[in-house]
Amino acid sequence: MALDQRSLDAWTQRALALLRIVAAFLYLQHGTAKLLHVPHVAQFDQLSAMSLVGFAGVIEIVGSVLLLLGLFTRFAAFILSGEMAVAYFIAHAPQGHFFTPALNQGEEAILYCFIFLFLSVAGAGAWSMDASRARKW
Repeated sequence: MALDQRSLDAWTQRALALLRIVAAFLYLQHGTAKLLHVPHVAQFDQLSAMSLVGFAGVIEIVGSVLLLLGLFTRFAAFILSGEMAVAYFIAHAPQGHFFTPALNQGEEAILYCFIFLFLSVAGAGAWSMDASRARKW
């Protein structure tokens, strides 16, 4: 069965939505681990909500929920992309190996940064409140 361009185009918006949903679900766990201790990460046991990492947890929870819903996706994804860029430069790059993030544990930060940057340009895809709102207009 050969795939023609129309078939691929029909699935592009669905694949985009799946990327958004899976990335948001995984990223949500970073925020909930920091602030709600679910899943439990021992490193965050003594975390103050008023710290920089606590503030990042708030951004992660709010942004992830918006992405999961596909609501204000471009804006939320842009903010999350920026947060991950800052995280890389504050937490990972100072460890050295700037151009080899596998050595400074920065791979996740870079991947999230560019996935969110892509979503900020591409939008929410199918199965989103943004798409629902656009159809109503």
